[in-house]
Amino acid sequence: ITDLVDGIIRLMTSDTNDPVNIGNPVEMTIKEIAETIIRMTGATSRIIYKPLPTDDPRQRRRDITRARTILGWEPKVQLQEGLVKTIEYFRTKVA
Repeated sequence: ITDLVDGIIRLMTSDTNDPVNIGNPVEMTIKEIAETIIRMTGATSRIIYKPLPTDDPRQRRRDITRARTILGWEPKVQLQEGLVKTIEYFRTKVA
């Protein structure tokens, strides 16, 4: 989340009007992310599969070349680290 906020602020304060992808260039499936969260939280949740919407993107890997060149931005927080922080945050809010 901190990476995203940093990227959005840089984009808002830049002179560009062009589209810029802000995201992690490491591609992971929703299933991989769900399995990681289940493992990290010790949850007993099951993954339920549903048909994909017709307009669902087949590629989730962002090309952040413009973010790097125009904004001087790239993600710094690895997925595992970000998930740990997010899980800790929700545990303090839900507990």
